[in-house]
Amino acid sequence: MSERTQRFEAAIEHLDAANRQDPNTESFKGEDHPKELLYAQRMTHWLEHLAPDASEPLRLAARCQHIERWKIPRSRYPRDRVGYLRWRTELYGFHAETAGGILREVGYDEPTVERVQGLLRKQHLKTDPEMQLLEDVICLVFLESSFSDFAKEHPEEKMVGIIRKTWRKMSPRGRQMALELDLSEPDRTFIEKAVGTGADAE
Repeated sequence: MSERTQRFEAAIEHLDAANRQDPNTESFKGEDHPKELLYAQRMTHWLEHLAPDASEPLRLAARCQHIERWKIPRSRYPRDRVGYLRWRTELYGFHAETAGGILREVGYDEPTVERVQGLLRKQHLKTDPEMQLLEDVICLVFLESSFSDFAKEHPEEKMVGIIRKTWRKMSPRGRQMALELDLSEPDRTFIEKAVGTGADAE
C-alpha cells in the first residue's frame, strides 16, 4: 500500500470516527446508524457512481460534507430565512475548519487541505466543475434519502420552493439522475410537478 493510499484511508477513518459520535441516529435496512456517518457513506456512494475517477480532494470533501454537523443545531438560530442563512454560513466554516484539522493531522499538505475547505465552503458553484459535481451529489443524497421525511414536516408550498431551488443548483446530468431515482410514486409525482419532467427544467 502506497503512502498516499495509507494517508487517504487514515483520513477516512478519522473523519468517520468523528461522525460516529453523532448522538442522532437514522434507521437504514433495519439497523440504527449515526446519522452523519450514514450521510457521509451515502455521499461517497453517489460520488463513486457519478465520478469513479474523482480527485482525492473531492472524495475527501464528499466524505466530510457534514462533519460533526450536530454540534451546530438549526434550533440555535431564528426560524426564519435570515436565521437559516446564518446557520448555513456558520456550518460551512465549521465543517471546513474541523475537516482541515483532521486532514493536517494525518499528513495532508496545505494546498490539499485548502482545496477541500474551499469545496466545503461551496466556493465557485457553477464555475468550478468539481464544486458542481459535489453539489449534484449533495442534491441526489437529499432527494433519495431525506426528501420523503422532510416533505412530511413542511407544507406543500414550501416544499415546491425547496425542490425548485435544489433543481437550480444541479447540472443537467444531475437533474437527469434525479428523475431516475427509485422514489415512491407520490414523491416522484411531487418532484415532477414542481420542476417538470425534463432534465433541464427550471
